[in-house]
Amino acid sequence: MKFILPITLVVATVVLMGLGLMGYGQSRTALGIAEGSALPGLTPNPDTPDKALHNVLLELQRRNWDRAYADLSKTSGVDEQDFIERWRGMNGSLRSFSNLESFDTRPMHETSEEADYRVHLLWSTPVGPVQDVRDFHLTRVGNEWKVVWPKVTIPNVPAQVVPVNYLRWDLVTGTSGEEWGAHNIDAPHVRIISMNAVNTAEGTVIMGEAVNEDTVPAFVTVNATLVDGSGNTIDEESSFDKIDHVLLPKQVTPYRVDFPSTSLNKVKNVRMDIKATLVPASADPVIGVTNQKLETDAQGHAVLHGDLLNESGQTVNIPHVIASFYDNNGKVVWVSDGYVERALLPQGSEAFAVEIPKSVAGEVHNFHVVVNQYSLKS
Repeated sequence: MKFILPITLVVATVVLMGLGLMGYGQSRTALGIAEGSALPGLTPNPDTPDKALHNVLLELQRRNWDRAYADLSKTSGVDEQDFIERWRGMNGSLRSFSNLESFDTRPMHETSEEADYRVHLLWSTPVGPVQDVRDFHLTRVGNEWKVVWPKVTIPNVPAQVVPVNYLRWDLVTGTSGEEWGAHNIDAPHVRIISMNAVNTAEGTVIMGEAVNEDTVPAFVTVNATLVDGSGNTIDEESSFDKIDHVLLPKQVTPYRVDFPSTSLNKVKNVRMDIKATLVPASADPVIGVTNQKLETDAQGHAVLHGDLLNESGQTVNIPHVIASFYDNNGKVVWVSDGYVERALLPQGSEAFAVEIPKSVAGEVHNFHVVVNQYSLKS
């Protein structure tokens, strides 16, 4: 199996934080709650589309599934069980460990009978906050407004036999205590093949690519140290999850190291360090990346869209996309990453999107996508 982070760290983080997030009564007040909802447990009469949408989202935030479903239009193409599962997540996906922190609604179009709203959703997850944008359609029913919830069709993949012919590397040690990494043998040979330091509105960003030049898999972490003109250390950071940690032989990964609130103007030198540990790994599950396209979204942001196709017979619970962007000279000008909130089922696909800052969008000439994956059974 291929891992995003060491098993012990990932399992502890996902399970413990997930349990905390799944608790009831933990949600914060949503942005823009309509007037008349000040008393706990009470919601305003849905006599406007704004109030109707707020009512549904607030009940979803509180995990009052029955009340939220009751506020939907009867023309919605979804049954209650599917409605609940698609919202709270299933199959051990990232959404299963997430909690809606807040939401902000903005009207896009409204008549006396119909309305369309755009909602910015902020989720808390074990991998940090995740923002999502959704469009909702509402319709008037008598004196009330109702949310029309669309039905999402999940392809029904027929039973089939998926041949297992992938490469696999097992780590055999003299003791049972070294199943993850081995420290009594030479580490795999890995190296940084490119580095680019840029100044952004948030701070300094160090990015580039690294390669595993060995014949065995390696767990890789890239560290960077910023040094001032006097030779003193300004700050030290690691790539954390903005890297494909487990590299198979000859595999290349992008990396990005962020230094928030540190201006590149104060930096005289950057010291790079890459560490590798021998680990067991396999080339399965294989995830294909299709329909990649650079577009400008409705908010004017440059976004790389695409689809992930799980070509294996295993469920990938949390897919993680890392995209490197290059200028016309092949230089890495940006690295973006994003988690797919829904599990990637065997032979199934899910859409992904990663954003590119406006400051570098005009320089992008090419791009490359790699996919991390985390499976609960790993």
